[in-house]
Amino acid sequence: MAAKYTLRVVTDFASAHTLREYPGACSRMHGHNWKVEAEVVATRLDDVGMGLDFRDIKQAAREIAGRLDHRYLNDLEPFREVNPTAENIAAWFYREMADKLNGPRVRVHAITLWETERACVRYTEED
Repeated sequence: MAAKYTLRVVTDFASAHTLREYPGACSRMHGHNWKVEAEVVATRLDDVGMGLDFRDIKQAAREIAGRLDHRYLNDLEPFREVNPTAENIAAWFYREMADKLNGPRVRVHAITLWETERACVRYTEED
């Protein structure tokens, strides 16, 4: 069995959204204090003995979250066309993180997006 190291960081952002065509109160503008858990898997360690420096994962997650922070998500790409549901936000965040971090020994494994302290979605493209 091959070694795997799973590294996880947490960041947050606050934003508002409107769920288009939703049959309830969420069809009106409302906001959340979102929490994002980003999981990265490393298959090998570097010369220092790290899968990836937590600083690099945090920096990527904070930069991406910063693009959403204190914004109305429906005004941002891709959410002008794609409904800004928790599921779609998590998938977008995953792809943005993967673009920044994926390499020969490191891959983004999952993004868990907490809409409230009791409700979250976990997005991954791996089995």
